[in-house]
Amino acid sequence: MSDRNAQPVLFRPRAVRAGNRRFLLAACVVAALALACVVAMGLAVRVDASTADFSLKNLAPCLEHPFGTDRMGRDMLLRTLAGLSTSVFVGIAAASLSSIIALALGSAAALGGRAVDAAVTWLVDLCMGIPHIVLLILISYAIGKGFWGVAIGVALTHWPSLTRVIRAEILQCRESSYVAVARSLGRSRAYIAVRHMVPYVLPQFLVGLILLFPHAILHEASITFLGFGLSPEQPAIGVILNESMSYLSAGMWWLAIFPGLALVGIVLLFDVCGASLRRLVDPQSSQE
Repeated sequence: MSDRNAQPVLFRPRAVRAGNRRFLLAACVVAALALACVVAMGLAVRVDASTADFSLKNLAPCLEHPFGTDRMGRDMLLRTLAGLSTSVFVGIAAASLSSIIALALGSAAALGGRAVDAAVTWLVDLCMGIPHIVLLILISYAIGKGFWGVAIGVALTHWPSLTRVIRAEILQCRESSYVAVARSLGRSRAYIAVRHMVPYVLPQFLVGLILLFPHAILHEASITFLGFGLSPEQPAIGVILNESMSYLSAGMWWLAIFPGLALVGIVLLFDVCGASLRRLVDPQSSQE
């Protein structure tokens, strides 16, 4: 074997370009889907989705109604689009608020001294020790359910894991050599935080924000399905799935299959987007 063949391959441009293309494709699909949900709601799909026509009730999927109709003659495709738009808004609100909480607590734990670090660590362990869905139901029910009740409940229960990641990243950055050089040059704490720590932790923060989104959507649908989330008057995937359970035994499979597949599809798209972004920001996996 020659020396040329024995040398390890440390960088593969083709693999990196392929990873970039996969991430960009996933990001474009996710952005287009989210935009379609927003546009659908903006074009009064909610009004059309709630319009009942009993002459069209319980229709199986056909060309005129691709997702079929329900017991009140409402078009299931329009109801699914309206439900996805609600889930997207809940997910964006909950994931954004939860990531801000995680950034604040993670930064405080890493930079606030031993007492603050111990308090934040204890709070993270406490929240992670309580069953997730139980805590989410209690918070949502205490706030009053509805859109903001679900969004705040999801946000207040999804920050612990990202808090640990941000804390570890900031601690690693604080002990790095270039931060020590900046301190020796007399740079202030604000300068070091803005010029060094924020760029260092930003990629992991964005990855965590994107990966929180599918969790928020799934948990919103879960507690709504159980009756502790959005009200039955609001178009939501959880409401649709809850109503469909009473009619599956009558053979109306389309009431649950298509909305469920739409929910799984949007969750998987955002999961692929977050996983691709994580591979790009990780120096080791980006060169595999």
